[in-house]
Amino acid sequence: MALYRRGAAADSRLVYDIFEATIDDLARRTGGNANSTADDPDAWQVRRPLFEHLAATGDEWWIAEDETSHQPIGYARSIVRDGVRELTEFFVLPTAQARGVGRELLSRAFPADVDHRAIVSTIDPRAIARYLGTGLSARASIAGFEAAPRPVSIDSDLERSPIEPGSPPLDALGDIDRAILGFRRDADHRWLTTQRRGWIYRRAGKAVGYAYHPSRPLWGGPYATLDARDLPRVLADAESAAAAAGHASVSFDLPLVARSGIDHLLARGFRIDPFVMLFFTDGPIEGLDRYVLTSPPFFA
Repeated sequence: MALYRRGAAADSRLVYDIFEATIDDLARRTGGNANSTADDPDAWQVRRPLFEHLAATGDEWWIAEDETSHQPIGYARSIVRDGVRELTEFFVLPTAQARGVGRELLSRAFPADVDHRAIVSTIDPRAIARYLGTGLSARASIAGFEAAPRPVSIDSDLERSPIEPGSPPLDALGDIDRAILGFRRDADHRWLTTQRRGWIYRRAGKAVGYAYHPSRPLWGGPYATLDARDLPRVLADAESAAAAAGHASVSFDLPLVARSGIDHLLARGFRIDPFVMLFFTDGPIEGLDRYVLTSPPFFA
């Protein structure tokens, strides 16, 4: 058996260690690039802003401890944005799996008390079984497209302007997110602007897309355009920014219905990482053909 308690801000490093051990084990079993900070001696400092953001803006956060040693063995956390609950993390140490810990954590951290729910899932069979048990369906597949970045230019009538750190145009961004994802997420945009260089794209003065350029190799996004035909331009700008920054690689996590973006990346020689993900939701998915996820994909 295990003991369960709510997480607190002081637990961020503790749950990071659980995440690191669990995701590395999954990568060994799947052969994919599950952990973008693997073998990085500064990995905690790199990921710390994300974990602190989730701690500050999360809703349900539960930690499981061994009943004898009181050592942490798993955790789950969800956020709520504009009536949508998203499971951001669900990790149980390999040595503690198949003991009912995951089932209890998920029931506590992912209640059906909102308009819609969503999960960006790994392909761990045990986790998938748990998610199917929540009543959600896997409605889209997601894959990472990776390459060494090169400068690229695409002719377009889009005009872009920088998003000022800490003061994003929330109404414009919210309108785009609601059209594509079905919900606003002001807290995440405020945080993203402090971590990545953000851009808003306009056509004839109207906001029609946004992008957050990579802050480090394999870390960038999200990217969104109201018209799917504009997605290649946004991706081209991000790849060029990564090349200018000297990044050894750049990666984009695309739903496999985002045809315009996929065609653009494949034509440029991007390869598909074997670490495929699934998007579970009971909400709308029609806008995913115009969207690229936040990387690392803790939330959409």
